[in-house]
Amino acid sequence: MKEITASGQTVEEAVQSALEQLNTTKDQVEIDVIDEGKKGFFGIFGSKRAIVKVTLVKNPVKEAEKFIKQVTSNMNLTVEITTTVNGKHVTYELDGENIAIIIGKRGQTLNALQYLVHLAINKDSKDYYTVTLDAEGYRNRRQETLESLALKMAEKAKRMNKKVALEPMPAFERKIIHNALQNKVDISTYSDGVDPHRHIVIKP
Repeated sequence: MKEITASGQTVEEAVQSALEQLNTTKDQVEIDVIDEGKKGFFGIFGSKRAIVKVTLVKNPVKEAEKFIKQVTSNMNLTVEITTTVNGKHVTYELDGENIAIIIGKRGQTLNALQYLVHLAINKDSKDYYTVTLDAEGYRNRRQETLESLALKMAEKAKRMNKKVALEPMPAFERKIIHNALQNKVDISTYSDGVDPHRHIVIKP
């Protein structure tokens, strides 16, 4: 973290001086007032300058973007990233050639990378962010597949009148299954097992 101590006739002036030296804006820094200073007699005699310490704070959303670029570059991929921030939820949409490599089998590579991005964005941040990492609309397609699977397996459970266990999935995918079946009065769902083998069980 880069920090600078600056002084001025007022706190505002000292802050402005620090911002100019750091070549940044007020929303990108933390300001610590060391001395508020004082005006002195007639604003001249015995006046004391204000002193502030201004620390440049990294933008976690931008830092996570850099992390994605670094990882994909190490995979010999060139990607374009579209970032959408909605409150404390950040969506990174990836586009580029050979994007299927990032998605992997049933989205496993994408899910693993999403987990790493989630760790990266929250590493030095005072705020807690949740992350969705998507590649060429894969998440929507996967959601449709999971909802269809949920209905199919629910019918199977009813027909056989016994429990049906699905394959292990990350928490956000299990939630899609739960939501797809939550209004069905003749079916219940619960999660079983321990990550990474935690899975959903559908029972009549």
